[in-house]
Amino acid sequence: MIKKFIRKILGVKDERDPTQPVILGAEEHGIDPKLLSPNAVRVTQTLQEAGFKAFVVGGAVRDLLLGVKPKDFDIATDATPEEVKKLFRRAFIIGRRFQIVHVMFGQELLEVTTFRGNAVNNNAPKDEHGRVLRDNNFGPQHEDAERRDFTINAMYYDPATQSVLDYHGGIEDIRAKILRIIGQPEARYREDPVRMLRVVRFAAKLQFTIEPATRAPIPVMAPLINNVPAARVFDEMLKLLQSGHSLACLKELRAAGLHHGLLPLLDVVLEQPIGMKFVTLALESTDARVRAGKGVSAGFLFASLLWHQVLEKWNAYRAANEAPIPALHLAADDVLDNQTDSLALQRRIATDMRDIWAMQPRFERRTGKAPYKLLEHPRFRAGFDFLLLRCESGELDAELGNWWATFYAGDIAERERLINSAREPAGADKKKRPRRRGPRKTGDEGAGQLDSGAQQAASGPDGE
Repeated sequence: MIKKFIRKILGVKDERDPTQPVILGAEEHGIDPKLLSPNAVRVTQTLQEAGFKAFVVGGAVRDLLLGVKPKDFDIATDATPEEVKKLFRRAFIIGRRFQIVHVMFGQELLEVTTFRGNAVNNNAPKDEHGRVLRDNNFGPQHEDAERRDFTINAMYYDPATQSVLDYHGGIEDIRAKILRIIGQPEARYREDPVRMLRVVRFAAKLQFTIEPATRAPIPVMAPLINNVPAARVFDEMLKLLQSGHSLACLKELRAAGLHHGLLPLLDVVLEQPIGMKFVTLALESTDARVRAGKGVSAGFLFASLLWHQVLEKWNAYRAANEAPIPALHLAADDVLDNQTDSLALQRRIATDMRDIWAMQPRFERRTGKAPYKLLEHPRFRAGFDFLLLRCESGELDAELGNWWATFYAGDIAERERLINSAREPAGADKKKRPRRRGPRKTGDEGAGQLDSGAQQAASGPDGE
């Protein structure tokens, strides 16, 4: 007791036995059981009744300690994947690098993992850079805690006893708002370079400070991310952008030197007044939707981040006498081809991005049937929101966005009035013109198109 007091006075941190957890009761940790998923409790209870250990683990425990309802619940157990699968009707073993069990309850998916042994001690296969390629060797709980990435993610909660098991001082770091990696940082980043992206995401999302030793190796070791499968990098980037703190995450990426190769030219975009304002508005809008519990389109997100690269190339192609629409498609091809190598954009997301970009010139056509046809586009709302961002950032005149906002919300008569006003050049004489005599010329066919568009509007092609 006296030694502990002296060490506290001198500021020396107690050396803890990593095989023995600090056990915190309900009064010490303050977790509200109402924040738990009933299905997570059901899974742990089923496993425990079958004679296994079972805990809620990782980010869910971290969020519970912070008083936040977790988005997902992961379970850790000493049962093997096959043993877990036998206990639940809708359970599926997935994964090659890390084998886990997905247990389904309606629309809720719970991930159940078996305690894993330390990757260093179990001779897990690695690539030439030290990245762990496969790690399905199981071990005791204290080794499972040791192989987790950060101290704040290495705690276990038992709903039955309402106790938290803390092996690495995670509760202290949560209270101090410090993000600290478990073990030797360089070695842990070599095992899985994606941890460097996770550091950034957690620091921005939780507004925690990255511990100096945890941060120091990142700028030097950042190129190791190039050895990670592109699909994993994309998944992590999507989590980062949909974290509710996307702008803070991107700024932290730049500060840590991690954005190179992930979002090329991000420096240029964020240093241009219009580009920075556009990206800032897009990410702030995304963060607001996430915090409000609304869905976020990955296609819209990446279309926003990469738009000014497309715009730059589009202008270059047009300057080389390429027609505007083909020039835009060529620009989109160039940007997407470049990003596919580093981010493995899924085809569906890339298609959404193309649609959003391709709609932008069409918003400038406000006569005849064109506005009505654009309303029928399945991605109209995304393209329209994108247009409003361009107007708000100063890239386009606000009048265009206001016109489309009124047209989108207007009834048939209002839409017809807007199209008529768009056909008349500014300052034109409003007096009724004398009727032409003789055969109708080609240039007068617009009136027929307008009538046809008005009739089409009457049948309701408003996209709502």
